[in-house]
Amino acid sequence: MNTSASVSSAAPKTGAVPWWRGAAIYQIYPRSFCDSNGDGIGDLPGITSRLDHVARLGVDAIWVSPFFTSPMKDFGYDVADYCGVDPIFGTLADFDAMVARAHELGLKVTIDQVYAHTSDLHPWFAESRQDRTNPKADWYVWADPKPDGSPPTNWQSVFGGPAWTWDARRRQYFLHNFLSCQPQMNAHNPQVQDALLGVMRFWLDRGVDGFRLDALNFLMHDAEMRDNPPAPDDGRRKTRPFDFQLKIFNQSHPDIVKFIQRVRNLCDEYGAVFTVAEVGGDLAETEMKAYTAGEEHLNSAYGFDFLYADKLTPKFIAQAVAHWPDVPGLGWPTWAFENHDAPRALSRWCAPEHREAFGRLKAMLFASLRGNIIVYQGEELGLTQVDIPFEQLQDPEAIANWPLTLSRDGARTPMPWVVQSGEGGFTMGVPWLPVGEDNLARAVDRQEADPHSLLNLTTALLRLRRDNPALRLGTFDVLYADEYILVIRRVSAQQSIAGYFNLSPEPRDWPQGLTGEGEQLASVNGASFTDAHGGQIPPFGALLIEERI
Repeated sequence: MNTSASVSSAAPKTGAVPWWRGAAIYQIYPRSFCDSNGDGIGDLPGITSRLDHVARLGVDAIWVSPFFTSPMKDFGYDVADYCGVDPIFGTLADFDAMVARAHELGLKVTIDQVYAHTSDLHPWFAESRQDRTNPKADWYVWADPKPDGSPPTNWQSVFGGPAWTWDARRRQYFLHNFLSCQPQMNAHNPQVQDALLGVMRFWLDRGVDGFRLDALNFLMHDAEMRDNPPAPDDGRRKTRPFDFQLKIFNQSHPDIVKFIQRVRNLCDEYGAVFTVAEVGGDLAETEMKAYTAGEEHLNSAYGFDFLYADKLTPKFIAQAVAHWPDVPGLGWPTWAFENHDAPRALSRWCAPEHREAFGRLKAMLFASLRGNIIVYQGEELGLTQVDIPFEQLQDPEAIANWPLTLSRDGARTPMPWVVQSGEGGFTMGVPWLPVGEDNLARAVDRQEADPHSLLNLTTALLRLRRDNPALRLGTFDVLYADEYILVIRRVSAQQSIAGYFNLSPEPRDWPQGLTGEGEQLASVNGASFTDAHGGQIPPFGALLIEERI
């Protein structure tokens, strides 16, 4: 057996639980997953054609990023029709076929919902901007200028510049927390809430099993239009005007929780529907807990702890998971190491020469976390961040803030399906972004054929997580965390599993007094339970032990 990795294939031990609790979810970024028609852009039929790959991984569900009708100024997060499929991705019939195939394969389907803003091409906004008396006049956030003609408040947009744009039709400013073509919805308005819940019902009726609610803490604003205070100097680099403020009044309104309760009531009508909030910003932890508390709110919240961390250390991991202890009434966390907005983890957390070994350790750590885990497409292959030259950039934030903002495009590059030059089997045409030469060598077909590949290890670890109740549902305790070594324990009623991780490129001594008797379930990079007494954990070594209880 190859000493780089081994995973036990013991029989499943889990019982009946809600499908989403402890689930592994696979994020699909439609533009970059698989192109079926040769236009260089991924689409829904392409997703359907590759769902077998996702199912083989052993995940429970897919999360499909926006595919809705959109001018694509922010690549689908600027929605022009909440109930339509953009032609570049296909049709509603293609969506239905994708859902049907996913369900055949035992996969649940979750989709993004972007309720904080729409595109300025959405019919709702076209009507709202006509005058101040039309039926949708109060569906968006409009405000008069200050006496000197300047914007109503000092609020700044995420992508740079004031969060207000003047509209000559109404002779008012409209709010946009992101791009100026993404006007802010006025979710204080009950009619707006009803319309958004109607959108959710539309997709539930088409068989959707869950939702990720994008930028949820931006859903409501301060009606008194108070200025945000300046942010204190915390030592972090500020690259945008947005960074110079405490975002108190343009987001994070307490009434968002009341809308969340309406969302939960609707989803409960349809049974086991999974809801997860995306919440970032200065108050993220507080808001995540408020949005998921008890049984009247969302099921989970999507943490940013790991997504932008420049290094991974035992103490950092311990701090992140400590925010979500297993106590009554506290929500259920969802973790991601990578996504379509954040740089690839292997490019952030280790030197190039360590990526293969670190990738194996990272996969085992990810499978060991308490909560839901979201695998971003290509993460199972060990894809790295692609350096996109300025002339090929598509990301509006990176273009606007060049060169101070790392391009999101580098993590959105197409999936390499086969080892071949150029398009990697992603398309028959010219891909909308380059695949990247390094990532071509990590193609799916090559890794499927290699029993020692990261793809096959990830598959084995995800199945181990699914089949062992301690890993999927158990408590999470940090037994030891120093600069290099992390020791954890996951415990359920039936099982206790300890995890040992050396996050350094050097061999390290086993922590004393933390090793008992048990069976080795999984090991990477040469770590062995037989070395626990008096030996060392190899560089980036990790293993899971089922303890005798």
